[in-house]
Amino acid sequence: QVQLVESGGGLVQAGGSLRLSCTVSGRTFRNYSMGWFRQAPGKEREFVAAINWSRGSTAYADSVKGRFTISRNSAKNTVYLEMNKLKPEDTAVYYCNGVLTGNVPLFGSWGQGAQVTVSS
Repeated sequence: QVQLVESGGGLVQAGGSLRLSCTVSGRTFRNYSMGWFRQAPGKEREFVAAINWSRGSTAYADSVKGRFTISRNSAKNTVYLEMNKLKPEDTAVYYCNGVLTGNVPLFGSWGQGAQVTVSS
C-alpha cells in the first residue's frame, strides 16, 4: 500500500518562497510520474506540477510556470516542490500523488497534505 507524506508548508508573505517535500513508500515509480496537486478552500483539487521519475522531464500548470520547480531524489523516494514568488492565490493544501496522462492522480488515496498560506 502506497503512503504519501507531505511536509514543508507554512505561512509566507506574498513574494516569498517555500519548499515542499513528499516522501513515498510502498511503491516504485520508474514507469510513472510523480507530482503535486492543490486544493484551495471552496475549490476543486487541481494539478500543479509533475516529474517523470526516470527521465526527469517536467510539466507545470500555467498558473505556476516560471515560479515553481519540481524535482525528485530517487534514492530517497522523495519529490520536492520549490515555490517562489508566491501569490495569495497560491494559498491551498498541497498534496503529492502519482500523475497519469491528462494530469490526473494515479492513487485513489491521499496524504494529509501541506498547508500553504500566502498573505498579501
